[in-house]
Amino acid sequence: MTQIFDNPAEFADDALDGFVAANRQYVTRVDGGVVRSTEMNQGQVALVVGGGSGHYPAFAGLVGAGLAAASACGNMFASPAAGQIYRVAKAASMNGGVLLSYGNYAGDVLHFGQAQVRLNAEGIETRTVVVTDDIASAPLNEWEKRRGIAGDLTVFKIAGAAAEAGLDLDEVERLAIKTNYRTRSLGVAFDGCTLPGADEALFHVPAGMMALGLGIHGEPGISEHPMPTASELAELLVSRLLADKPDDAGTEVVAIVNGLGTVKYDELFLLFGRIEKLLSDAGLSVIEPECGELVTSLDMSGLSLTLLWLDDELKEYWAAPADTPAFRKGNAAPRAQRSVTAQVAAEAAQLEAPTPAAAALGLQAVGAVCAIRDVVIEHEEALGNLDAIAGDGDHGIGMRRGVDAASAAAQKSADVDGGASVVSVLTAAGEAWSEKAGGTSGALWGTAFIAAAAALGNRESYSHEDASLAVAAFTNAITTLGKAEPGDKTMVDSMIPFRDAFLKSIAAGNSVVDSLKDAAVISKEAAAATANLRPLKGRARPLAEKSLGHPDPGAVSFGLIVERLGQHFENELMESGTRA
Repeated sequence: MTQIFDNPAEFADDALDGFVAANRQYVTRVDGGVVRSTEMNQGQVALVVGGGSGHYPAFAGLVGAGLAAASACGNMFASPAAGQIYRVAKAASMNGGVLLSYGNYAGDVLHFGQAQVRLNAEGIETRTVVVTDDIASAPLNEWEKRRGIAGDLTVFKIAGAAAEAGLDLDEVERLAIKTNYRTRSLGVAFDGCTLPGADEALFHVPAGMMALGLGIHGEPGISEHPMPTASELAELLVSRLLADKPDDAGTEVVAIVNGLGTVKYDELFLLFGRIEKLLSDAGLSVIEPECGELVTSLDMSGLSLTLLWLDDELKEYWAAPADTPAFRKGNAAPRAQRSVTAQVAAEAAQLEAPTPAAAALGLQAVGAVCAIRDVVIEHEEALGNLDAIAGDGDHGIGMRRGVDAASAAAQKSADVDGGASVVSVLTAAGEAWSEKAGGTSGALWGTAFIAAAAALGNRESYSHEDASLAVAAFTNAITTLGKAEPGDKTMVDSMIPFRDAFLKSIAAGNSVVDSLKDAAVISKEAAAATANLRPLKGRARPLAEKSLGHPDPGAVSFGLIVERLGQHFENELMESGTRA
């Protein structure tokens, strides 16, 4: 259990500040993460990695010469927000392009994707290579759906070495893609990990058992097995990975035995000895292996095996020197310290003065966001418990972080002379939600708030049709960014029925409040019905059987929120004596 902290909510930022203080010769703190403090060549490709905190040495510990140029660092087990990634990448850019690389998790894909769009729009050419090495998370014919675990290291190392060697963005991207394709990993856990401030681990493995195929965010394994001996465990891991090898596999491999948090080095070395013999018996030569803690999961009791099948090209870049806080190889030439801008601030949007109608609607929007905050706080623990069944248990925490930030930003935005328009209020709330929540919910809710704000605009007056436009824009933003469809067992399964019912009711001439309340009933029924679905998106997908019989947390939270909004607006109208 993680015990050293002041405020659990600030654990990730506090730990990152301390990490920078201890490693100033390597890294400099920027808003959203860290960048190299040593010189880089002008025109060099900037490899920007990242993800949630709690995985050290990944991700900040891999920033330095011959490896990453920067790392965007999210909250505990949560993706960094798009704004954080954008600012970190801008600070790292040396005018040679940016390559973003990270594990294949829904929140990371959404937030890094948003940042890439923004960077490209500003003329900073940016590409992405997503790591998909975990063979337990999807079959080989769905290779692109696999999540990224300790294979992050092989992709980051080879891409970083290629960038350090002066290769252009096309070549760095090609080598990263090639490395990812030739990397396979499989992990096991003997017990779960505990988030700072939590009383219990995210999951437990029964005594005498081992979970196979775990993730690195506290997700439980996909199956449980009697606890094996070291030789039996080595045989299990090696045989599964060799059965999944790439089509163009050769006879040379990098083998990485990675400790996830509490398995001690002596145990890892013992297991590596068994693994190395099995690989040798299979006709493979082990080249420059690694054995230790490389991609962890707080205090999780577990480990993973990664194999990278080399060719001559990849062998050169794997062997190239690197010098970072947590990973060193060869003899990297010393570099002088460079001056790094401490903050890369986004330009504030210049909004026109609000109309009286837009300012009045802005005040209503503040009340609505606060109502959402109240219902999320009320159900935070229940949503987290529901998410822990087949996910990482952070849905309640993530929603709470996001909505707390959104409500504070909305109130601050409205607290100006003459008030603020509904555009300003909802945009501020959406940006704050995305920044603070991280993860999938942060990206989706933040983007949807901003889309609804744009749909409402700064008008002289508003009608029921404008409410329909806002609901449609909110929904379209989520389906476009998240790419989920009805039946995937996500928030979309309760949101689409809500949208359809709301638009139909408004078109029939009903009031906004009546339409909202009636559609909320349908949304909650649809959320409950997701218990019969198998998840096809998100972290719950690899654990589909465990999810059966339980509704989707995102669908449930959406239903609760729209129900509370209906109650909130009805109460407001009753107090004002009007009916809209």
